[in-house]
Amino acid sequence: MFTRVSHHRYLLILGLVFAFEWALLAIHPYDRADWALENALVAVFVLVLAATHRVFPLSRLSYTLIFVFLLLHEIGAHYTYAKVPYDEGFNLLFGFSLNEALGFERNHFDRALHFVYGLLLAYPVREVFIRIATVRGFWGYFLPLDITMSTSMLFELFEWGAAEFFGGNLGVAYLGTQGDIWDAQKDMALASLGALIAMLVTAAINLSLQRDFAAEWSESLRVKIFRPLGENEVKRKLRKRRS
Repeated sequence: MFTRVSHHRYLLILGLVFAFEWALLAIHPYDRADWALENALVAVFVLVLAATHRVFPLSRLSYTLIFVFLLLHEIGAHYTYAKVPYDEGFNLLFGFSLNEALGFERNHFDRALHFVYGLLLAYPVREVFIRIATVRGFWGYFLPLDITMSTSMLFELFEWGAAEFFGGNLGVAYLGTQGDIWDAQKDMALASLGALIAMLVTAAINLSLQRDFAAEWSESLRVKIFRPLGENEVKRKLRKRRS
C-alpha cells in the first residue's frame, strides 16, 4: 500500500492533508500573533520542500516523517505550545490525568515536540547527506545527529532573539519556558536524544540487511590523507602557485 501510490500522488496527498489541518487550525488560534510567528519557519520549510520535490525528491519515508512532525507542530502553534490541552484530551479518553500519573508539574507538549523533532527529522537529514555528500558508515549516522543537535541549538537562539525583539506577552508565549531557567538546555537534550534513537534504530536495521555494514563502517573511519593539512597545505599550495 505504501508504494502502490505514485511518488507524486503520495506527496500530493500529504500536502493536501497538511493544508487542510493548517487551514482548520488557522481559525481562531489561541494567540494570533504567536501562531503567525510559529508558522514563519514552517512556511519557508514547506516552500523549500515544494520547490525541490522534482529536482531532489526525498523518499516516501522521509516525507512522511516530516509530515507527521509538521502536523504536531501546527497543534502547538494553534494553542501556543505551553497551553496545548493534551492532558484534558487524555483525561477524556482514558479517565485519568497523564500529568498527575507521571508527576508532571507543567505542560510538556513543547518538550515532547523537541524530542519528536530529533526522532522524526534525523532520518530525512541522513538521506540528504547520503545522496548529496555521499557519506558512508559512521558519518552517515553521526552527521545527521550532529545537524539535529546544531539546528536545535540554532532554533533556541532564534526563539531567544524573537522573544527579545517582540517582547511582552508574545515573547513569553513564543519562548514558552514556563518559568524553567533550563528550558532551552532540556529542549536541546531531548532533540538530541530523539535523533540518537532514530540513528540507532536505522543502524540496527542496516546491520541486519546490509552485508558490508562492518566493512563500510571500518572504511569510513580509515585515514585517507596521511599528510598534515592546515598550514602545511597552505605552504604546498603557495609553492605550487609560484612554480
